[in-house]
Amino acid sequence: MLTALRLANLALLILFPISWTAPLLRAGLLPLFGLSEISVLSGLASLWETDLLLALVVALFALVAPMLKTLGLALIHFGKAPPRLLPAISLMGKLAMADIFLIAIYITLAKGIGVGRVETAWGLYLFTACILASLAISHLTTASSRHKYSGGPGADPPA
Repeated sequence: MLTALRLANLALLILFPISWTAPLLRAGLLPLFGLSEISVLSGLASLWETDLLLALVVALFALVAPMLKTLGLALIHFGKAPPRLLPAISLMGKLAMADIFLIAIYITLAKGIGVGRVETAWGLYLFTACILASLAISHLTTASSRHKYSGGPGADPPA
């Protein structure tokens, strides 16, 4: 089980950066014009020019929180950090999930206005899958850690 969690978590170190460059959505003003693809990084670049505070918040939710969580879980999986860090890592996952919520709100608002056209793209699904996989890995790691240190079968004493 631990080997599968390690591999899945390490895969996220590759998949998260891919999801940041992948198109989250395609947006256009009118049906006659082409749609522009928007990714996490292109959206951050646009925000950086117009609203620095919002750009920093989105960078925290979309880039920093998921990577800190993934790296923290990797340290725990390989015995380089104690399992007592899991609550802090769980908080990082909640911050990362907030980004998906914000993107969903923006898409809903844009579609509700009705002036332009917004289509979701494959990157949104990849980014969402990465966040959900990270949450699942975190949950399974916490459950495994509790079982291991509660005296379950094959349990080692806490270090």
